Amino acid sequence: MVEKRQRSTLNGQRDLPREAEARALALLDRVKDPEVPVLSVVELGIVRDVEVDDAGAGITVTVTPTYSGCPAMRVIEEEIVAALEAGGFRAVAVKVVYAPAWTTDWIPESAREKLRAYGIAPPGDVTAEQLVPLGPVVRRVACPFCGSNDTGTTSEFGATACKSLHVCRACRQPFEHFKAF
Repeated sequence: MVEKRQRSTLNGQRDLPREAEARALALLDRVKDPEVPVLSVVELGIVRDVEVDDAGAGITVTVTPTYSGCPAMRVIEEEIVAALEAGGFRAVAVKVVYAPAWTTDWIPESAREKLRAYGIAPPGDVTAEQLVPLGPVVRRVACPFCGSNDTGTTSEFGATACKSLHVCRACRQPFEHFKAF
């Protein structure tokens, strides 16, 4: 992730930067997304970089919101700072960047499986050539409970704008689908 060979400080001890950054990532992996609490901010792919400064006095975490109006970002930023400070890091800063734009392609397969096990259908793959549809889209989303493709959309928006609501006709279970961006 970070290629610099700077020194960092964690709990008053000197570490190689990669070790400090690895510790920071481990701490960040415990920070859950408030809207999708089965995934950490690392698993969701919004943590883009972790960098320890030259003096070892500070750490900067670069994040990309799932979309520019994401209402959870303030809480996420506060929880990132709290987790790193509790882990012994000093002068924690969160830098928000919007380019490149976040994509569901940044969610690894292991996190997609966690979504499925939690009852949220994971997003499909997105290619750069795809245009964002402006009208309703008919999606055949596999049910995360029984795996059936005999599903229907009940609402284009779920509890959050990044999810839609569906129902499985096979097992009659309602579920959310994490939209592909």
